[in-house]
Amino acid sequence: MAQIAEDVRNESRLRPQPAAGEQPLLQVQDLARYFDVSPPWLNRVLENEPKSILKAVDGVSFDIPRGKTFSLVGESGCGKSTVARLVVGLYQPTRGTVHFEGTDLATLKTRKQQAPVRKRFQMIFQDPFASLNPRWRVADIIAEPIRAHGLMSDAGQIRRRVGELLEQVRLSARDGEKFPHEFSGGQRQRISIARALASNPEFLVCDEPTSALDVSVQAQILNLMKELQKELGLTYLFISHDLAVVYHISDYVGVMYLGRLVEWGEARRVFFNPQHPYTRMLLDAIPDLEMTGRQRIPVAGEVPSPIHPPSGCHFHPRCPFAEERCRSETPKTLDFAAGGQVRCHAVEEGRLPPPGDSNALSAGSDATGLGGT
Repeated sequence: MAQIAEDVRNESRLRPQPAAGEQPLLQVQDLARYFDVSPPWLNRVLENEPKSILKAVDGVSFDIPRGKTFSLVGESGCGKSTVARLVVGLYQPTRGTVHFEGTDLATLKTRKQQAPVRKRFQMIFQDPFASLNPRWRVADIIAEPIRAHGLMSDAGQIRRRVGELLEQVRLSARDGEKFPHEFSGGQRQRISIARALASNPEFLVCDEPTSALDVSVQAQILNLMKELQKELGLTYLFISHDLAVVYHISDYVGVMYLGRLVEWGEARRVFFNPQHPYTRMLLDAIPDLEMTGRQRIPVAGEVPSPIHPPSGCHFHPRCPFAEERCRSETPKTLDFAAGGQVRCHAVEEGRLPPPGDSNALSAGSDATGLGGT
């Protein structure tokens, strides 16, 4: 962590900050998505049971400035991928809004209204083995968005454009004649990136694009994405559970827990000066590869069911600093002068030790058992 902190301080001097008064490219406000997972109606009547509602996303808000990367991180099941699908329109929100360059996407009712906006953002999916049609040649896969959005009609122009896209992701134009099964996992993900770039988008939603790849290949894909962002001015919403990946690519980081955003801010602040106990636990769980002797404290307990989430602060059953207020009252969003926001009663009341104080954190966990309510 000492080396990460030093890297963050060095990078912070180089990272450009969003211009004053500049409108974010994407604005998400109070976004929520609930799923009805109830048994069939007759079963509920016979057993006298109420409906079961799964709160996958429960009131998430964040902004992404143009040309930046905002990463959502958290344990499996916290709602990261659901947020990604809400942003691109694969799910309709239960409540809340998604604004793209000031346009509320919910107001675009017809396909004609949606077309000018939809082609400006694309999605890169998690599994490159499942997201490519195995029966199509690579050239047809990449050309599909070009034809769907009517960007080109001449076959020769499309063929040349596909070749340019393949070379842009460090493949050969001749690879367009092959089928997806002839490529490795990393090469398939490059094909997915080329397909996403085919409509000349400004915004990419990346749903764990490296989680199915080997570590060495992950680095290649991340470096490629950073190069493309710098070259094309792309804006990313990046979904991941891997903090090392998030640190490598992010300008801003949001930490999700059980459908809620518990902390977000500039990446250097979240990594170097985390506020929320959950964020601190995630960072403390990173192995000490430099062998500095730092005490490693894994995140204890299990994520509660989103169908029956805990009252008050969702994290209180696992939090070493939880008190009665945490069990009964939902935390409000607090702004920080250093940039970012956090939702935590302990932070508001000044009950937390300084970041990095592992002894205080472990003492708190021993006192509460990290799970008793």
